[in-house]
Amino acid sequence: MAQPQEETVLYLVPTPIGNLEDITLRAIRVLKEVDVILAEDTRTSGKLLNHLGIEKRMHSHHLHNEHKAVAHLVERLKKGEKMALISDAGTPGISDPGFLLVRACVQEGIKLECLPGATAFVPALVKSGFSTDRFTFEGFLPVKKGRQTRLQSLALEERTMIFYESPHRVLKTLEQFKEVFGPDRQASVSREISKMFEETLNGTLAELAEIFTTKAIKGEFVVVVDGFSKK
Repeated sequence: MAQPQEETVLYLVPTPIGNLEDITLRAIRVLKEVDVILAEDTRTSGKLLNHLGIEKRMHSHHLHNEHKAVAHLVERLKKGEKMALISDAGTPGISDPGFLLVRACVQEGIKLECLPGATAFVPALVKSGFSTDRFTFEGFLPVKKGRQTRLQSLALEERTMIFYESPHRVLKTLEQFKEVFGPDRQASVSREISKMFEETLNGTLAELAEIFTTKAIKGEFVVVVDGFSKK
């Protein structure tokens, strides 16, 4: 195993998922101090940095180039170059790029820190009213291959389940949940968390599916489903 570095050279920095005031003072300081910022989309991150008054060199680091970029970034980090990794919104590595780089840094003994901060599933879970003692974060389900298999494997899951979903698939997902988990299973749907039009709807899966057959569907969604009960 590689000898661990004493100083942090890679920072995972959460960015606001909506309201720009959600960023922490520590995150702002780190973004100012690093040598370069690895951004999922430099245009999106450029707007945030401009709002914060930060002028910093940025490099693109997204799902399409992550595999190719990791080895080169690791070499730069090993030489002591300080970097911050950010995604378009939320915490890097949570349904966003970051896992491959973090794993490589751990393997190479590169010291990294993940700052606490915004992530969409925590407020959605807390607002759902379901048990927060034990839960499973499922993120985005497979779009096609393996989707039904994954859902069937969760049919008897007793923990609260959390899913991310896009606006053009959320109705289909609710319909599938209704079929697999049962129409009377309680669920909560949150969208546009921390934004102006934030909304949370609670009810059975049948009720929620019915609502979204006529409701305008916009924004990114977090769907929280109550766990299976043997009662």
